[in-house]
Amino acid sequence: MSYVGPEFDPPQPERRESPGRFRRGPVVALAALVSGALLGWLAYEAVGSPGGSGEPAAGGGPGSSQAAERSATSRPASPSSAASSSGKSPAKPSSSSASSGDDGKQAGTPAASGPLKGKVIVIDPGHNPGNFQHASEINRKVDIGTNWKECDTTGTSTNAGYTEARFTLDVAHRLRALLQQQGATVKLTHDDGSPSWGPCVDERARIGNTAHADAAISIHADGSAPGNRGFHVILPASVHAGAADTRPIAAASHELGASIAGNFVRVTGEAPSNYIGDGTGLVTRKDLGGLNLSTVPKVFIECGNMRDSKDAALLASGAWRQKAAEGISEGIVSFLHG
Repeated sequence: MSYVGPEFDPPQPERRESPGRFRRGPVVALAALVSGALLGWLAYEAVGSPGGSGEPAAGGGPGSSQAAERSATSRPASPSSAASSSGKSPAKPSSSSASSGDDGKQAGTPAASGPLKGKVIVIDPGHNPGNFQHASEINRKVDIGTNWKECDTTGTSTNAGYTEARFTLDVAHRLRALLQQQGATVKLTHDDGSPSWGPCVDERARIGNTAHADAAISIHADGSAPGNRGFHVILPASVHAGAADTRPIAAASHELGASIAGNFVRVTGEAPSNYIGDGTGLVTRKDLGGLNLSTVPKVFIECGNMRDSKDAALLASGAWRQKAAEGISEGIVSFLHG
């Protein structure tokens, strides 16, 4: 997502608050966790990180919902991301698999047992491919506690026309498969055109709350200026205004975000953002409805900058999107078992 527009005000400075009821350990441990991961990334870069640097395949212009992505087939999930399962589930087959091709879809069945058995995880793919056709609906204002914001936005795209909405849904499918293989119950806020637009940011938060999720993550890609590269994880500030009260989940959300950032660096080789977060890969904000209205530990991740040619080449690669899903998955697993 881009920071330009009503839903994306300039980032707010981090506020340190007292721990809430989800607190899992000393806040100071977060800095150590992220610092260690970043040192690991620097060592990793010294050897050579993966990922191409060319332009993504040609496609429609910015704002198009079509994109040409016919390159790399994704690699199988790493052993730590795909625990073997025993037993079978009668649940409806999943539309995704960790070993699938560029679209991230393949028939599969959630594991009946595994290290995440009994855990509920909600994945929120940012935006919706149908938002372009529903301008009036997504421009409707909703209350996010601190103020009123548009229901949703269209998101950004690469210069070759690969949209953020398509990217986020693909990564969500891959992430769902990895988590299900480890026994988790996984819910998406929307999937494959249902609903045809949105849902609104307040409803996205409500879906995670209603599911009593152990962790929730909203997946995005940024639309910043060329030359701005890298990922960052957005953490909820401690907010208490109107319907928003993140005080009980702020500390746990910070821990979740630090775990995801550290593992994302390690698995993808993508550097923390060079334009926001002071090199930590972590940013705290109080202007996002999906975070403000959450009552469960939740973070956003901006996986890269779609407007930078080098980042765009990574985001358009199915193999790299698989790594992104693995990094996020391993961060969630570490948080839930920390």
